[in-house]
Amino acid sequence: MQSLLNALVLIDGFLKFFMIYLGSQLIVADNSGAKIVECFHVDGSTGTQRGDVGSTIVCSVKDAMPNMKVKKGQVVKAIIVRTKSRIRRADGSYVSFDDNAAVLLDKKGELIGTRVLGPVAREIRTKGFLKIASLASEII
Repeated sequence: MQSLLNALVLIDGFLKFFMIYLGSQLIVADNSGAKIVECFHVDGSTGTQRGDVGSTIVCSVKDAMPNMKVKKGQVVKAIIVRTKSRIRRADGSYVSFDDNAAVLLDKKGELIGTRVLGPVAREIRTKGFLKIASLASEII
């Protein structure tokens, strides 16, 4: 029960649900070569570090395909594009996904992969990540 209370935060008069904490493992939603990453820092947060869709995180690659751009153990930045936790929209609707997923970035902030796999949340486009939104197969 206490963990649920930690995940609910009142922001701008709305309850905001956070899903990605330190140690959370995410599926990589691009063709950079990484399969699974583990979050160890959420950029722009202090105290309890938690992120939602559109947050920039620093993560470690836990599993990767051989002979690709990203190697196992490499530290990379990523943008969260899907979360299992529901996202409340301005019209009162909620949307959630089947998995937690992220897209990897290089040190300059550009995408490592050339494709974005699976759907991404509409909040990605509103937060200014237009390149991710244009490469995505579906925006929900």
